[in-house]
Amino acid sequence: MKNLIPEVRFPEFTGEWGEKKFGELYSFHTTNSLSRDKLNYENGKVYNIHYGDIHTKFKSHFYLQSENVPFVNEDVDLTRIKKDSFCKNGDLIIADASEDYEDIGKSIELIDINEVNLLAGLHTFLARPTSNYTALGFISCLLKSWKLRKQIMTIAQGTKVLSLSTTRVSELDLNLPSLSEQTKIASFLTAVDEKLTALNQKKTLLEHYKKGVMQQIFSQELRFKDDKGNDYADWEEKKLGEVAEKRIVKNKDNKISLVFTNSAVQGIVNQRDFFDKDIANKNNLTGYYVIENNDFIYNPRISSTAPVGPISRNHLETGIMSPLYSVFRFKTGNLDFIEKFFASSMWFKHMEDISNYGARDDRMSFSTGDFYKMPIPFPSLPEQTKIANFLSAIDVKVNHCQEQIDQSTIWKKGLLQQMFV
Repeated sequence: MKNLIPEVRFPEFTGEWGEKKFGELYSFHTTNSLSRDKLNYENGKVYNIHYGDIHTKFKSHFYLQSENVPFVNEDVDLTRIKKDSFCKNGDLIIADASEDYEDIGKSIELIDINEVNLLAGLHTFLARPTSNYTALGFISCLLKSWKLRKQIMTIAQGTKVLSLSTTRVSELDLNLPSLSEQTKIASFLTAVDEKLTALNQKKTLLEHYKKGVMQQIFSQELRFKDDKGNDYADWEEKKLGEVAEKRIVKNKDNKISLVFTNSAVQGIVNQRDFFDKDIANKNNLTGYYVIENNDFIYNPRISSTAPVGPISRNHLETGIMSPLYSVFRFKTGNLDFIEKFFASSMWFKHMEDISNYGARDDRMSFSTGDFYKMPIPFPSLPEQTKIANFLSAIDVKVNHCQEQIDQSTIWKKGLLQQMFV
């Protein structure tokens, strides 16, 4: 016999929740199949929800004024669109296709669309409530609970691309409390989401501030003074080859088996942890370079987050890396300052100037000699230290913000498991 009482509940509510099928509470209405090239963000009279935006950017509680929603191009004929295909407050728009189980059936609930003309588009279902069993904002919370996610993943069909059908979605089992309890749950979880949004915004602002101040520091628009209020000495400019030495120590006799990779986002990480498997051939690692703590590594692979490839400092123990990487060790200077410099974009132009991007578009190609001609700004050591400490203090704030985001996300996930049945 089912236990229809949640583990975590507001104390003023008692008794078991009721049971309904999705199809008893919602009816489906026609959606369109307009592709991205039929949409624009400049002008139009009709807005359109694309399933990709449900996957990537729209909040589950959807307020039109808070989201960037595309228009349907004005040359698209919409005369055949039925009146009941235009969205209303309280509607659910469900993404019916995805390449992975994590996003299949992801949905948004329209809380306030400002009475505009809004359509549900490509690869979506438009579900409209047919009864007064559901409170505004509750169902989108319920659909994110693990119990409903399991049901949705079970009914998804396909191999490379997963899909849903309205017939199967109609058979989803929904357990519902009273309208007043639904409202309280929705309001509480909305407050949790607002806290998460505020933390993410705070982190973004800190990151933007750091990026801007780094640009000012390394271009010398912003200069520090010593503890007595005096100016530091003028900066010098040195070539990378003057202050660092190339490292090409090979992994003789396969003595070291710990393989690292240089991630554009995470820096130097254990390859197995990063890829969830061993990429390198464990039996043939003699050609790999030995990497020691505080060595710097350049990865020539370019990406959106590292447009000329990342340079990262090894904070781990001794390991090995592919000979595709360039490894170098500084002979002088504050390593924290140097690490912050490579976290800026100030060295990008040198790489763009010396590279022909090689035969592959995703990889930089250049001569070793040109690489080591990279200009490195060199303030006095005390100013290097002051700059490094200043930027590290910002990093501490960013990391603390991320820890709060992670903790709040885990807490919310637990609530979604325990507040629903």
